Amino acid sequence: MTTPAPTILIVEDDPEISRLVADFMRREGFEVACAGDGKAMDAVLQRLRPDILILDLMLPGEDGLSICRRMRATDTIPILMLTAKSDEIDRVVGLEMGADDYLVKPFGPRELLARVRAILRRANGMPTRPAARRYAFDRFVVDLDSRNVELLQADATPLQLTSAEFDLLGCFVTRPNRVLSREQLMDWTRRRQADPLDRTIDVQVSRLRKKIERDGELIKTVRSAGYVFTGSVKEA
Repeated sequence: MTTPAPTILIVEDDPEISRLVADFMRREGFEVACAGDGKAMDAVLQRLRPDILILDLMLPGEDGLSICRRMRATDTIPILMLTAKSDEIDRVVGLEMGADDYLVKPFGPRELLARVRAILRRANGMPTRPAARRYAFDRFVVDLDSRNVELLQADATPLQLTSAEFDLLGCFVTRPNRVLSREQLMDWTRRRQADPLDRTIDVQVSRLRKKIERDGELIKTVRSAGYVFTGSVKEA
């Protein structure tokens, strides 16, 4: 059976950029839908569920940050944020809202393609090592193959993680009680070399902490070194 082509929804108000990106991604084998603003995006989502959302930051009406926050309240569709601003604060806010990655305009089509494929690999759970695939800690069981986090308490609130947050958690549970540098985490989770000034990992760690920590500190910051996962992890 032929595997269906991944579907991309491009939310971009510049018709020329939207057309160029759509044409390129179609040539690379993707199904593509386009929307010029948040309302048009909502209409598209009524009839299809994309595998990834390419979302421009600057949109008429509801901006990309607001859309990202709204999507993350109910959905885990991977989001690649596009921004014409290179200021770090815009990237950090986008990640805080739940974007899986960002790309600053102008960008090359090959870089966009690489980012999209990396996000989809993470979202689809492409295996990266033959080690044990289920790990238990605290009140969670992490299944790396199904990319699912099970709760050991029946009455607990379901845990929703973005693909980037899940990859980060996977790094921690497979390497507990080891100091992991930001550069290592960036390489393992985002498949690209880390910029020394890039605070992506710090933002993702902060978001993950809020979702998994309850009474104690599971992810500790090691000054000038990185992070260490201190939870008691065992194979499940």
